Amino acid sequence: MPVSPEKAMQTACAEARKWLGATSPNPAVGAVALDSHGEILAVTAHTRAGELHAEAMLIAKAHSEGFLDKIHTLCVTLEPCNHQGRTPPCVDAIIRSGIKRVVIGTRDPNPHIKGGGIEKLQQVGIEVVCGVNEEECKQLIHAFAYSVKTGKPWITVKRAFNTNGTMIPPPGQKVFTSKESLRLAHRIRKKCDAIITGSSTVLADSPLFTVRHTPDYLEKRRWLAILDRRGRVPESFATAAKLRHIDTVFYRDVNEAIKDLAVKGVQDILVEAGPALSQAILDAGLWEMAVTIYQGEPDRVEATFNPRTKLPFDIKQFRWEWWLPEEF
Repeated sequence: MPVSPEKAMQTACAEARKWLGATSPNPAVGAVALDSHGEILAVTAHTRAGELHAEAMLIAKAHSEGFLDKIHTLCVTLEPCNHQGRTPPCVDAIIRSGIKRVVIGTRDPNPHIKGGGIEKLQQVGIEVVCGVNEEECKQLIHAFAYSVKTGKPWITVKRAFNTNGTMIPPPGQKVFTSKESLRLAHRIRKKCDAIITGSSTVLADSPLFTVRHTPDYLEKRRWLAILDRRGRVPESFATAAKLRHIDTVFYRDVNEAIKDLAVKGVQDILVEAGPALSQAILDAGLWEMAVTIYQGEPDRVEATFNPRTKLPFDIKQFRWEWWLPEEF
């Protein structure tokens, strides 16, 4: 059944969200191939840095399966790259493929690389339509866009409060929110590159910091930054965390942690800490997004954004379903 470019772009975004958090430091990107009647021929996404980009993967799939000559329109969530990185420029693959039209969700926000993907396609006579479902595509790559523009990681502070207004679980428990809230929290964790916590949280709860309640990426490793000025956390905690695909680093303060994680290539940080450290980060303005879960029937979730942050998307159009890895 024929679909509109908007519907095809929604499909491309949904495919990309399956890998949101798996592709860092690259953005999550999805692509859809349409024939001349608007029928979907194939759907692909970038799955990991160093692997083929979504467009190149789609073209390779079409070539191997024998339907490359049937592709009329390529819909892709992000402007095809026009530079040599770990993989060749996607625009060259598109030009060689014979595709007639390229529909793009949003331009590449990276100011540090050679752009011109759209212009190069137009120069060889390929029709280009840009800005289709642009806000959804922008929100899909929010952490990547913020990081490449500012040189700083996107930082989310996540907190949960029970009905007594405290973040402390009842004795013998580690959580008090609903299953739905837990899934949301773990989907936020799933897309992050690093977690910041405090030594008090580690010593009190010995948290795993793994992704549960939703499937995680098998080969994904995350950094765990523990603020531990007094050296209270035993090295055995870091050794055990490493077996869970978590690489632990100890820091004296949060500014040092953020700076070093940025050097390590981290684009998306999640703060999961106790009340004092979480509030200190909020008070210092060292955050872009705050997610607060209030226990109830049902739980209430609030997402707020730092008013001093220049966001890479329209805050008025924020939608959770555009923001998190798809659930499967």
